[in-house]
Amino acid sequence: MAMMTVYHGGYEPVEKPEIRKGRNTKDFGTGFYCTVIKEQAQRWARRYNTKVVSIYDVRLNTDLRIKEFREMTEEWLDFIVACRTGKEHSYDIVIGAMADDQIYNFVSDYMDGTITREQFWALAKFKYPTHQIVFCTKEALKCLQYRGCEEV
Repeated sequence: MAMMTVYHGGYEPVEKPEIRKGRNTKDFGTGFYCTVIKEQAQRWARRYNTKVVSIYDVRLNTDLRIKEFREMTEEWLDFIVACRTGKEHSYDIVIGAMADDQIYNFVSDYMDGTITREQFWALAKFKYPTHQIVFCTKEALKCLQYRGCEEV
């Protein structure tokens, strides 16, 4: 598989990524979240006082269990709902669009029954493209090669 560059936005350089179980459930479950969109990683970093984007070279190991959502689909929505409600999955790496704050509000409304699935899709229009790649296992983390970091 071809080499790609991914970015992780945070408050410090992350030379050795780890999988940390957080208090909050996320789109694709527990893992180390990155993106191929540098500007998106910069937005993630801007949440902190110290704003750092770590940069990695990645070559995906095709022996790993990789789930890729090439677009927002019913399966993508169901997967996010399952992960956001704490259900675990068996993938090493998950790739796809991000349910940003606005989209996640619609996901929450759908989960609560406030809106229907059809209403969700009518509302779910991104203002800008999003992308996330989540490294969910220690084996998946081995695909990352730290290249350096930039302050935002």
